[in-house]
Amino acid sequence: MTGNRQQFGTVTSGTTSDTGVLITKPRGYRVFKSLFLLGRAGAMNTALVRESGLAPGEDVLDIGCGPGDLVRVMADRVGPDGSATGVDPSPPMIEYATARSIPSCRFEVCAAQSLTAPDSAYDLVTCTFVMHHIPEQHRRAALAHMYRVLRPGGRLLLADTYPGGRLRVAVGLMSRFAARRTDDRTEDPLAAIDIRRYRELLRESGFHTVDFTRLGSVAGVLVATK
Repeated sequence: MTGNRQQFGTVTSGTTSDTGVLITKPRGYRVFKSLFLLGRAGAMNTALVRESGLAPGEDVLDIGCGPGDLVRVMADRVGPDGSATGVDPSPPMIEYATARSIPSCRFEVCAAQSLTAPDSAYDLVTCTFVMHHIPEQHRRAALAHMYRVLRPGGRLLLADTYPGGRLRVAVGLMSRFAARRTDDRTEDPLAAIDIRRYRELLRESGFHTVDFTRLGSVAGVLVATK
């Protein structure tokens, strides 16, 4: 996992800690993500909201929200009767996101494995392009918190890179190059970001009806129900 974290940390000027990757340059991260998604970051956020089933009036928590782009889209969707909250362990990200906040959304510094939200507070929890940044030893705890803060019948959406075709080859080469740079050759870098690896862990955490969907040629999505 270290090789993959170092890859994304280098590209986006992040740092690593026991919390996971702390990406500290929001503008650089947004540029990187836009390039990786071929300029379709907005379309990706719209697709993620569609896959989540988010409805007006619902309360949603986005974990690892970064600069808050997805949170703002979700805030528009839930409207004044709902709420959209973004949490991220990186203070610069939360500062950037808060400065661009809109009605129905708010942001706070918090890590996935130590969520402070109360039990059964949300109808939907999202965590996109983030799980591979969380230290592996903390992922079970992070999923347990996601389960805890969801209301009965609530949904969890996990998404990460799921490259296909030429993009899969490019990502594989980039990841393997990063692994050589960090002497981390213990894991297939593409397997490290395959969101399907969490299906069994989600079931062990209490979720059911865990469904996998591909979004275009760049992302895979798991939706699980509490």
